[in-house]
Amino acid sequence: MKTIQEAITGSEIRQGKSTPYEALVEFYDAFNNRNLPLMQENWANTEAIAMDNPLGGIMRGWKDIKAVYQRIFEGQAKVYVEYYDYSIHEAGDTFYAVGRERGSFETENQKIELAIRTSRIFQKIAGEWKQVHHHGSIESPELLKTYQDLVKK
Repeated sequence: MKTIQEAITGSEIRQGKSTPYEALVEFYDAFNNRNLPLMQENWANTEAIAMDNPLGGIMRGWKDIKAVYQRIFEGQAKVYVEYYDYSIHEAGDTFYAVGRERGSFETENQKIELAIRTSRIFQKIAGEWKQVHHHGSIESPELLKTYQDLVKK
């Protein structure tokens, strides 16, 4: 299995949405640029999707997942992440990516470096890759508590 070290930031050039790589780039473009309409395009907008992350617990369905991204995007803190040390696994009309995110969470008074284990699952729907599941875990319990406390402010 090939592990890719070159980070995906969302600023990479993509030709469309036909490859797993392009689907991942689109996600990080939406996240790092706080682009909720693009984030909505990246996810399958159904009740069958799920996200398990350090901020929102387990969220099911686009409505609840969207609320987590809105809270991040509309907050005063700037969150930036890039995806690296990842592998892509394809199986028919599904692929999953397993890797790590690194980045930062920055407020006016504080900046913390993030280290997150991340997996994402996509399905091909109407010819485009759509995210159907995300799981993210902050590696350090101390960092997790700091991150959660800062987001609550």
